[in-house]
Amino acid sequence: MSCHQLDEAWLKRHPLPAIAQGADKNSRGRVLVVGGAEFVPGALRLTGEAALRAGAGKLQMATVRSSALSLGVLLPEAAMIALPADEDGEIAPAAAEILKDRITACDTLVLGPGMSTGKGARAFIANLLDSLDFPGSLILDAAALVSLHDFDPSRWRVSKDVIFTPHHGEMAALSGLPIEEVDAKPAAIAAEMAARWSAVILLKGDISYLAKPDGQCLVYEGGCVGLGTGGSGDVLAGLIGGLASRGATALQSAAWGAWIHGKAGNILAQTIGEVGFLARELLPLIPTLIEQTLRAPGPAEDILP
Repeated sequence: MSCHQLDEAWLKRHPLPAIAQGADKNSRGRVLVVGGAEFVPGALRLTGEAALRAGAGKLQMATVRSSALSLGVLLPEAAMIALPADEDGEIAPAAAEILKDRITACDTLVLGPGMSTGKGARAFIANLLDSLDFPGSLILDAAALVSLHDFDPSRWRVSKDVIFTPHHGEMAALSGLPIEEVDAKPAAIAAEMAARWSAVILLKGDISYLAKPDGQCLVYEGGCVGLGTGGSGDVLAGLIGGLASRGATALQSAAWGAWIHGKAGNILAQTIGEVGFLARELLPLIPTLIEQTLRAPGPAEDILP
């Protein structure tokens, strides 16, 4: 299938919505990030901070109670929701009821970063998504995607946008296909799953593919090997969520998120090393990259670190 190139020219043709001078934090959207576990207590910090760096006005994070206090201190800009954990240290299935009223008060929900694919985590995600009635943008990442294989999307009602951010292994689990088939036909499978789920799919890899339910496809080839590090996907999920909260469409959010994430990785590869930079080091680069790209600065190499 034919895919258009995701590059600066595409971004200039599809700019992010302008934020008016004097706009308050509520006008830039409220993001709720749900995930984490006792095993990875800091993962949600990466997702939450990325959402704020991308321009979200308000942030709430919901995670297991044992991590909530320290995470709130680590990221004092966020409000924290402490959830019960199961015996494996994952968010307990019953926690879904605690969140359903909170979700409706937000503009964007990012679900899955930092969670495992264990039985309890899958049950929590199923409970949360079952009959979900949400007026905003829904971004599903990591464990939330793996848990969807047997889920019927007609059981949720999301009135705005749905975005999936799988890597090839998660896409294999989501689609039920061997990973070798995903590797061989990434664009076609991304398009097929986008149509099946009525979602924008960002299939991450050395080359990333973005697919819309109507068959539109973009290909992004600007990443770098150093982005294959722990926490990098958590940053990307939050970045996309933050862009969605400030009014970008699903395709814009995923495309701008992929490009900014890749560009930040390339800057760190040049200034620190091809590998060895940390996911958290991507975060401070996000606002400048967004602003300079919106101002159409010229060649990518001219964007400042």
